[in-house]
Amino acid sequence: MNNHFTVTIHDDNGVRQFNVHRFMKKALIYALLFIITLVFIAVGTILYLNNTITEVEKKREGVEFAYKQMKQNNQDLQKSMLATQGSLVKKKKELDELSDSLSEIETLIGLKPITHSSIAQRVTATKLNSQQRMMLMQLIPNGSPVKYRGITSKFGYRIHPTLKRREFHRGTDMKAKMNTPIYATADAVVEWAAYHKKSGYGRLIILAHIYGFRSYYGHLNKIVVKSGQFVKKGDLIGYTGNSGMSNGPHLHYEIRFIQRNVNPYWFIKWTQKNYDEIFQKEKKIPWQSLITAISNLMVQTQTQQSSQPEQKSKGK
Repeated sequence: MNNHFTVTIHDDNGVRQFNVHRFMKKALIYALLFIITLVFIAVGTILYLNNTITEVEKKREGVEFAYKQMKQNNQDLQKSMLATQGSLVKKKKELDELSDSLSEIETLIGLKPITHSSIAQRVTATKLNSQQRMMLMQLIPNGSPVKYRGITSKFGYRIHPTLKRREFHRGTDMKAKMNTPIYATADAVVEWAAYHKKSGYGRLIILAHIYGFRSYYGHLNKIVVKSGQFVKKGDLIGYTGNSGMSNGPHLHYEIRFIQRNVNPYWFIKWTQKNYDEIFQKEKKIPWQSLITAISNLMVQTQTQQSSQPEQKSKGK
């Protein structure tokens, strides 16, 4: 009897009793515990899944936000690219215009563009070349010493107007009224500024320029500079006259290179516009070596100027 227990059931039909084996009792208890465990596991699983779904939803919302942000950034980037492209087109147009303008400058100063060279290289070459030209035309006689009104007697052989014999005319006689201002045609030091009896030039000014050049201004009425004085291109040096062996007011203008006479006419007409022309017209002067010497002088000057601030800073 110890291995059984009685189950009593009351219903409309009366009372019924059942004897249940103790093993069955234990089985029912285990089954009940199992069901309870399953319920707890199910509840835990549901809670876990619910929490997981919540996290996934948050991540999905984050991904959607990131996508919208990336989409907005992409749109902004496209706008920026379009703006940059428009700016590049504008800059290209400006560079093309700059290149055309630079070509005009190169043509003006006689510089041939370097094939496949960049704008920066062309600008540098033009700058250096123009600086060389400016210095060359500051140091070497060029332009008219008086307001140009024409030539009365050219360079070369002629019949002397006073002596009436054929002689070599070393300079050019320029039309000029009495007391017409005379200006230095390049930087120089005054070598002579007085009356010159032996030459017949009367009142004469001789300017000694760099690299063996000299310019002569004869038959003057008045001299306003003194020997040993430094003058710059364009400085007033005297006034035209009729002194010496002259048959009327004019300016005898003469240019010599290491004591050899050259035709002053090409130097009178020498300007930036026809810069290269004199190299073809006047063959007695080694122009290439002269330009090289001036370029070296420019480099030395620029080097000294750049080193001066460093020396001052060290001194401080």
